[in-house]
Amino acid sequence: MGRHCFGVWPRGAAIVLVTLGLGVPLTVAAEPATPEARLRAQLAAGDFSLALAVARKAPTQKQHDTLLARIADLQYRSGLRDSAEKTAREVYDSHARAQALTRVKSKRPGAQGGATQADFESLIDLITSTVKPTSWDTVGGPGSIAGFPTGIMADARAALARPMVQEAGDLAALYQAAAPKLHAQSPRLATRLRKVSLSRLEKQVDRLLAAGRGPDEAMQVLAGLQRLQYVLLYPESGDLVLAGPAGDWKANEQGRLVAADTGEPVLRLEDLVVLLRHALADGESRFGCAITPRQDALARVQAFLDATSKQHLQPGQRKGWLEQLRSELGQQDVEVYGLDPRTRTARALVEADYHMKMVGMGLADGVAGVVSYLELIKVPAGQAPPPLDVLRWWFTMDYEPIATTGDDRAFAVRGRGVRVLSENERLAAAGQRIHTGQSDIWNTEFAASFTEHFDDLAHRYPCYTELRNIFDLALAAALIREQDLAAKAGWTIGCFGPAGQYRVELGEPIAKVDSVVNHRLINHVHIVAGVSGGVRVDPAGLVSRQAMQTQPTAARKPAAIAQVPAEVWWWD
Repeated sequence: MGRHCFGVWPRGAAIVLVTLGLGVPLTVAAEPATPEARLRAQLAAGDFSLALAVARKAPTQKQHDTLLARIADLQYRSGLRDSAEKTAREVYDSHARAQALTRVKSKRPGAQGGATQADFESLIDLITSTVKPTSWDTVGGPGSIAGFPTGIMADARAALARPMVQEAGDLAALYQAAAPKLHAQSPRLATRLRKVSLSRLEKQVDRLLAAGRGPDEAMQVLAGLQRLQYVLLYPESGDLVLAGPAGDWKANEQGRLVAADTGEPVLRLEDLVVLLRHALADGESRFGCAITPRQDALARVQAFLDATSKQHLQPGQRKGWLEQLRSELGQQDVEVYGLDPRTRTARALVEADYHMKMVGMGLADGVAGVVSYLELIKVPAGQAPPPLDVLRWWFTMDYEPIATTGDDRAFAVRGRGVRVLSENERLAAAGQRIHTGQSDIWNTEFAASFTEHFDDLAHRYPCYTELRNIFDLALAAALIREQDLAAKAGWTIGCFGPAGQYRVELGEPIAKVDSVVNHRLINHVHIVAGVSGGVRVDPAGLVSRQAMQTQPTAARKPAAIAQVPAEVWWWD
């Protein structure tokens, strides 16, 4: 028995059970053997998510726009008009976007005697012939069209697969000014741009470990770095540098190390080492976790719903009914993959996703502009509540294309970092979840509002800043590996590496969590209940060296690097 969503419609009350991000791929009777066959089967079931995932990772803007415009057209001809319009709006080029929108908004499907049959074969051919034609597994390459993930999805390689934007002017000047130099200030002083040399820091930590000591607090918080903005390489001095705003830090009431002025968590050496080791150990960048209901609990829930659907649910019984539902569902199991579940990095992922589901179900407050999914639902008097769908909400990376000088020495990381995406899935008769590639208006609104106000949410709830910090560091680790930056700096990574002696602190893993269930009375008749679970972080498919398209910069003089003592590992 897989992970399913269950729902019933008792007399006198409409009950919608909503399962959030359980991380279950589409279940089919027989798995098609080839990528094209898998895509064809899922498109036939109304699932455009795989095609959309490929289009969004296309290495060039032209390929991105061509694929999205084609998908929008096929969604339109399949009767998914809202989805088609949403896809068309993702086209980058304004002229191409206007053309795509004109096609999908011109008339309703079937207006001239029925919907047009969607030409899925041409889309499959377009994908496999346009996006890196020699990379698909049908011609001996490593690429395949696989299931679309759910939960938290952080894919550093996909972010790095986008063409880099050349910024030879301002970034080159910053690179020159950021070269290693002496400092006489405290790392607790605020600065707009602090530089932390990972190669120098590692050597200092290694020296402390050899003396039977560990890194001091300044080292543990990377000299107070609050955000990653730049990755800089200085081969002449052997420095590989992370740079960004920094300042004083403190431990808050929960024991988190946070910026003294904003109260938001600072970047942590622990997380960097965990992510570096994960990226370097076997080249695998995927990691994350899944929160899943137990099979026996799902059986009890189904039996409970079958029994209660035969009774009239009185207003005074609703609270007891919901408590019984919570009791039958019980706790859900947490599985962490890719990372040691005992690390703070893994625990931070679970915490952020679980809390997001709490906000979505109205069990934790949002901020101005962010209300729960349940609050967003509007049902006119006499009408039924939303149909029985499966809601998916997941975190993903939200970075603009990395900017570079083009000589593999300076990289600028830009963008919000975190985005929430959503989708409504249909339930087949046997309980399978079918991707639709679309979200209802309330589902879309919740995900969009969470993304738009992410900074405000992160300021109120530190777990979201922790998540963004992990995304930043995962992107840096992927960049270091993909561009071979450590080797170019002559740095062996030492005690920070997979076999290094630096030990990250391990705690109790989060093995189980309470199921999130809530309800809302609508028009004195309808009860809406939500059951949430699921986390997935997947930086697996994002860092392709071949996809990084940069242009060489004009010849320039090397950065002026001062002679600084070995113990200097940060500067302003």
